[in-house]
Amino acid sequence: MAPLSGRFAPSPSADLHIGNLRTAVLAWLFARSSGRRFLIRVEDLDDRTFSDVAARQLADLRAIGVISDEPPEYQTAHTSRYDTVIAELAARGLVYECYCSRKDILAAPRAPHAPEGAYPGTCRDRPAPPDPSRPPALRLRSDTSSYTVTDVLHGTFTGVVDDFVLRRGDGVTAYNLAVVVDDAAQNVDQVVRGDDLLSSSPRQAYLGALLGYPPVTYAHVPLVLNEDGKRLAKRDGAVTLAEIGVQQTLTLIADSLGYTATTLDGMLTEFDPASLPRQPWVYRPV
Repeated sequence: MAPLSGRFAPSPSADLHIGNLRTAVLAWLFARSSGRRFLIRVEDLDDRTFSDVAARQLADLRAIGVISDEPPEYQTAHTSRYDTVIAELAARGLVYECYCSRKDILAAPRAPHAPEGAYPGTCRDRPAPPDPSRPPALRLRSDTSSYTVTDVLHGTFTGVVDDFVLRRGDGVTAYNLAVVVDDAAQNVDQVVRGDDLLSSSPRQAYLGALLGYPPVTYAHVPLVLNEDGKRLAKRDGAVTLAEIGVQQTLTLIADSLGYTATTLDGMLTEFDPASLPRQPWVYRPV
């Protein structure tokens, strides 16, 4: 069996900004400090991702020292892996076709306390499709409404588990399935990412348990925000490595974490998960 690993898994829809790079550095620090391998996976299943952007992302990560211990994997190379898992779940009676549009889901009545967008189960026991011409999505037939995970920074977190999508109507494997299957295939047991994804971790952990995968340790780190308190974006000025520069980027990231060292190896000597900031970092362009 391969050694245990941590990872950073960017989606190549746009160049990495300093918030993404900060999360990548933290993922590297978590893995290295715990004796794990560090891997990079390019999550390029979506049709809004681009190979040239992926190349620039990998180059930027190399430039700041965030380097994978193995050649980066691309999700598009492993579609058969996802198909196999969906077939296994279907054979267990845990998959059904869904013909609902996003508009249908938002308009449907939801269970008390279910968040907006949670699937209400409209197609779960529907005897016939309402529109056979529409390609169906495939959903997981869940037997729970919630699941609890433990996060290094957030402690115990219980979140909604609905009948979430496994494969979209256009045939693309859904993120919640692909990320779970890929982590298991790569022996990733430590997931460090932005805390905007904390709410998706119960669905993923539940699916992993259904599939018999080992549990994952989560660490959802605070996001980087702009001066208006909103998620950092390209429009916020100098935010990419090309605009800021390698050394200045590392200096800014180190300062945001309270470190004096401005190299990854130096930051590793100061790294302590317990002392990480719990609040978002407000980035002000240089």
